[in-house]
Amino acid sequence: MKEAIRLEGVTAGYRRGNPVIHDIDLTVPENDFLAIIGPNGGGKTTLLKVILGLLAPWEGTVSVLGASPAKTRPAIGYVPQLIPGDTFPITVIDVVLMGRLRNAGLFRRFSQGDRKTAEMNLSRLNVENLAGNDMNSLSGGQKQRVLIARALAGKPQILLLDEPVASVDHDTQKSFFNLLAELNSDMTIVLVTHDVGAVSAHVKTIACINRTLMSHGETLSSESVAMAYGCPFELISHGGIPHRVLGNAKESES
Repeated sequence: MKEAIRLEGVTAGYRRGNPVIHDIDLTVPENDFLAIIGPNGGGKTTLLKVILGLLAPWEGTVSVLGASPAKTRPAIGYVPQLIPGDTFPITVIDVVLMGRLRNAGLFRRFSQGDRKTAEMNLSRLNVENLAGNDMNSLSGGQKQRVLIARALAGKPQILLLDEPVASVDHDTQKSFFNLLAELNSDMTIVLVTHDVGAVSAHVKTIACINRTLMSHGETLSSESVAMAYGCPFELISHGGIPHRVLGNAKESES
């Protein structure tokens, strides 16, 4: 099976001598659906930045689709965490068109093809009726769908998502994860989350990170996750039947 992402001995951070992630070895095959869990401050977002090429590792190597992240960045779609109170003084269609910029650079006019691609992805996410709306008028779930449409507008082979449902209700979460499962048929998905229980019916592998990679695979041991979080968790083997992976939401927010 081809590799979408490979990290070998990766150590990175923002201040020398104080690494956020240390000696990470992680391989993600093509068309995997990987959920990354771990405590706050454990390095999950930093890991995504390294994969995106926004943060260079101090040690180790990073390969995305067989090349450096700098060369393959146009093949990666990124959906950031939606922070409550975020403001977007821009229309929905203009947000999605931003996803076309990485394919042709800044300061250029969008073509009819760009606009058609943006409209197609809004339709794919079932929010085409919102194209002319101001982003500030949308619900949390609608905003997330628009941000995914923006990421998909660049026609990525890999989709990275950082806590994408932190600000939406349970019913919206369920619909959102069903959508990700559909997208996974065409691309590799890496999802950072605190609530694997909600997505556990769809993910294929899980990685637990607390500065270093504590565990990675189709199942995680309660011991490795307890070590990462510093508190006990209930874990049930990954499989075809929906199940819980973390003990409860309160513990996972610690």
